[in-house]
Amino acid sequence: MKWLAALVVLLLVAVASILYISRRETAPAVTVEKPDRVVGQAGTLEVTVEGPASKLKDFSIAVEQNGQVIPIAANGSTVNQVVQAAPNTLRTSLPFGKQAVPQLKAGPARIVVSATRKSFLNLRTLTTTATKDIQVRLEPPKISVLSTHHYVNHGGTEFVVYRATPPDVASGVRVGDVEYPGFPVSTTGTDPAVKAAFFALLYDQELRTKILAFARDEAGNEATASFIDNVFEKPQKKSRIELDDKFVGRVVPEIIEHSPELKLTAPAAGADMIPAFLEVNGELRRRNADQITALAKSTAPSRLWDGPFVQLGNSKVEAAFADHRTYVYKGKDVDHQVHLGFDLAVTSHVPVVAANAGTVLNASWLGIYGNCVIIDHGMGVQSLYGHLSSFDVKVGDRVSRGQTIGRSGMTGLAGGDHLHFTMLVNGRMVNPVEWWDPHWIQDRVLRKLGETGGAATTPAGR
Repeated sequence: MKWLAALVVLLLVAVASILYISRRETAPAVTVEKPDRVVGQAGTLEVTVEGPASKLKDFSIAVEQNGQVIPIAANGSTVNQVVQAAPNTLRTSLPFGKQAVPQLKAGPARIVVSATRKSFLNLRTLTTTATKDIQVRLEPPKISVLSTHHYVNHGGTEFVVYRATPPDVASGVRVGDVEYPGFPVSTTGTDPAVKAAFFALLYDQELRTKILAFARDEAGNEATASFIDNVFEKPQKKSRIELDDKFVGRVVPEIIEHSPELKLTAPAAGADMIPAFLEVNGELRRRNADQITALAKSTAPSRLWDGPFVQLGNSKVEAAFADHRTYVYKGKDVDHQVHLGFDLAVTSHVPVVAANAGTVLNASWLGIYGNCVIIDHGMGVQSLYGHLSSFDVKVGDRVSRGQTIGRSGMTGLAGGDHLHFTMLVNGRMVNPVEWWDPHWIQDRVLRKLGETGGAATTPAGR
């Protein structure tokens, strides 16, 4: 009888263990990844289920709106759209929005996802129901241009004031495939839907490039408005730059030392440095452009500057904007690049001043520009000062127009002591000439702000 008692004990232990394991098991974890908050005419519904995939028994998705339950997917209907993202993770991605679910109406809605699995030995049914509240937006935003007389120079900047509703939509100006964000015209009593945007027709974009003011909501609904009166071509210079071993041997090793991202080793003295120069002049130039564009995201939402920007005093222009350069070595064309700024020279180590008021975003080595300062002037506008020999400011400093920020030099890809200066709009290089012109500032910017109720003369923080 002892063996029978032992068997009973073993059975009881086994049953207890099975029940213990069963009760410790949890229901699937369900997360509605997309949409985030809003859906419109078209979108994507993404759901993640965490748990043993082999035990998933039931899986359903529905939308509840105005007391109606709209089935989206259930079991077999989703089987071809479920992806095993990990051993215990299932992910489904379905078309969602008015086009995929015609019953959707504008207004609030709730996504309901239910997932069920069986526990160990099918002793229990484990179910999770997850919900997510969203807004269905089916009507596009509205946008209307308030300012007048919009003329764009090729390679230059323009400014527009507009009204976009509802006020929380993303808006700005789209030039071809490049978007320039709008910023609030923030003064007491100003309609929050009134925004303003600086934008550019880049030197390498066609004159016929479509320019539109846009307003786009989270659901992807978009409204646009045309507003450009005229576009003017500007001549772009062509020049030939003769390279010699002395220049290349001076600049290439120093730039490589400061540019580990290139993963280059400086050639030994006397070795052919032209391949390394081409890497610097091409690949590093492109990387630097990406770095500069990334800094545009740190712009202040308000205008920090006032009046025309100042050019380096008593300076001689050694190179202008959009100079198409052919680099020549020992009589052979070896490279082609475009110079997107002004080279301004006075004397060695001359004080370089801030072109206008703003906040320092960069005061460090920046690739081909060597020691470089970038100042943010707000609303996507920035100025760049390259090839400096030294700095008088640091990141985060507030500077005023005419304040010394460093001294000129020949760091980076510079043939002699000078300042490389350019203006930036949303990280894109534009012709500085307009920004130096008090008539352009008054007519293209301040007049429009004044006519539409914005701050015509006083920037934020003054």
